[in-house]
Amino acid sequence: MIAKTSSPRKNAIARSAADDASEPIPLRFGDDPYVWACWLYYEDGMTQGDIAETMGISRATVNSYLAEARARGIVNISIEPSRLSSLTIAQELKRHFGLQDCLVVPSDDGTRPLIDRLGTAGAQALQRILKSGDTLAVVWGRTVMAVAEQTSIAGLQDMTVVQATGGTSATFGYTPELCAAAFANSIDAKLINIAAPAIVSTSEVRNILLREPLIESQFAALLQVNKVIFGIASMRPNSTIHTSGFFESVSLQQYLAKDAAGVVAGRFIDGQGHPVAGPLDDRTIGMSLDMLKTIGTRVAVAGGFDKVPAILAALRGGYVNILITDAATGRGILNADGVTEIDQRLSQRPKTDVVALPGSFRTHIKKFLNDPENVVEEMLEGVVKAHAGYIEPIDGSHRALVARNGPRPGKVGLVVGGGTGHEPAFLGYVGKGLADAVAVGNIFSSPPPGPILQCAKAASGGKGVLFVYGNYAGDVMNFEMAAEMAVEDNIEVRTVVTTDDISSSPREDRDGRRGVAGNFFIFKIAGAACDREMSLDACEALTRRANDRTFTVGVALEPCSLPQTRRHNFEIGPDDIEIGMGIHGEPGVIRERMMSADAVVDNVMDRIFGEMNAVSGDRVAVLLNSFGATPLMELYILFRRVEQRLSAKGIQIEANWVGHYCTSLDMVGASISILHLDRELTELLHHPCETAFLRVSN
Repeated sequence: MIAKTSSPRKNAIARSAADDASEPIPLRFGDDPYVWACWLYYEDGMTQGDIAETMGISRATVNSYLAEARARGIVNISIEPSRLSSLTIAQELKRHFGLQDCLVVPSDDGTRPLIDRLGTAGAQALQRILKSGDTLAVVWGRTVMAVAEQTSIAGLQDMTVVQATGGTSATFGYTPELCAAAFANSIDAKLINIAAPAIVSTSEVRNILLREPLIESQFAALLQVNKVIFGIASMRPNSTIHTSGFFESVSLQQYLAKDAAGVVAGRFIDGQGHPVAGPLDDRTIGMSLDMLKTIGTRVAVAGGFDKVPAILAALRGGYVNILITDAATGRGILNADGVTEIDQRLSQRPKTDVVALPGSFRTHIKKFLNDPENVVEEMLEGVVKAHAGYIEPIDGSHRALVARNGPRPGKVGLVVGGGTGHEPAFLGYVGKGLADAVAVGNIFSSPPPGPILQCAKAASGGKGVLFVYGNYAGDVMNFEMAAEMAVEDNIEVRTVVTTDDISSSPREDRDGRRGVAGNFFIFKIAGAACDREMSLDACEALTRRANDRTFTVGVALEPCSLPQTRRHNFEIGPDDIEIGMGIHGEPGVIRERMMSADAVVDNVMDRIFGEMNAVSGDRVAVLLNSFGATPLMELYILFRRVEQRLSAKGIQIEANWVGHYCTSLDMVGASISILHLDRELTELLHHPCETAFLRVSN
């Protein structure tokens, strides 16, 4: 909802109205009481009396607002989809989690990085949150620094900024010291640093430092804090906790193994927001989670779909009472916590009564199953029997399969893997000239370290082993553990994590993206390099290059259903589509009304062209992949438009594949993957291979 000015009187009237109000305007309505009043009246259906009580003004003033807005055109209320979505999501987040307030920025329009937009939103929020005499604690982080860089508040008096954790000698640009200093400068505040390291070598050292009079006085300042701003770190490999070097002194695997979902103020929490005990507990100098909860105003600024589990954990734990995020992340948080009706509200469909005729209503999806609990084992038994010419179990285990004509002395071994439910990925790409072995997990779940280690041993030909898999927390944790165990067996392991899904994280956070159907191209290049007996260094470098030049976007029309429940694992409205959908049912970047096939392709290709720096004369490979239930007829209609868009730019299709290559059980939908080729990648793409589902000949 946006206010459009059509009279020069508007600004003066708005200022007068704002002066009348005794209650602060909620963050999501900006500075405009007219927008607030009209939203409550038109969208929430409140009476003028209720609005007067909510806004802290008289009923006569409410009537004046609405009359001016309707009759005289001082404020014209129009509904813009992106703004409406943000307001609706903010309102639902506030209600569902009992927040003081919530500010949601619209979904990514491609013009500014997400971290910059969150920084701007955070700075705008602080304009109304901070008051003279406040003591603000600042927790370090990239997003927190983005807020500080865009904050400039004049006129505040007697302000104090306290560094919330100890310091670090790290060289990244958002250390605790730098973040606190940036905020102190932006609001002209007194700065109190913590004159001790954030992480020390032993608990004894920590206890000694905390007894030092100087540090003791600095910690006393933390107890006087009435407001705090902090980011929320995920456990993904690209997150701050991994990339900053802040936690280098301890193995994060110990926290991942205890189901840590995120980090708040340097402290690990699980999916329910409970503290996760670990080796850093007695070695950390800084604000504790208990201290954080005692602060009256707790502002969290965080966004990006990869952070949904971490932000949800922080909300469940009660560490946040003012949240600033983006629309896609906000919707993902609500969906993850079971609030599915938000999608129906965003669709803006008229309410209708649907009467089911006797016998016409079904609650389950029909499937060819025996015992749903045995579905993976029975499938793997069938796979091994059907494709015995290509693969065989390792040590009798169907969870670790090796190519019959793959591993050999003198070549780098290639190991891939992931959860089931994506067939023919990943086991369909094991064979001569491609992967040497595959580790198989449960449905949409990572394989454990044991089968991965079995695969590494079976694939090893004395020249090292290359692990290639999608960027998911469980896969990363288990493959890393298996790599450490392989080293103990004198097997050198290199890892490439695939990140081709351009919808799952913004461009500046490429390392945080998911690996989806583009795995097909990345596996193909890696397998060819290994089969040509290139060095481990060369195989790794070429695989990384293929990953960097592969771009995928998925679109879902209908959800998938899990064998164990035979029910849909999420919902998409009857007139909606989900753009950017992940292969496990992760929500996309935007939900749109159903559109033509050409319009879908145009939407996807525009996003890909925005990232792929291809010019006329370049060559690409194209994968048009079904999510499971989309037939070839529709895939070829989509491919037709892909070819038209590429041809219009003078880009030639070197090779293409259309069909089922990386599915999501029975989801209705498709993904488009583009590999931007160069000479060397083209040669490797055409290198011969023979697997159960992919054959390339000379």
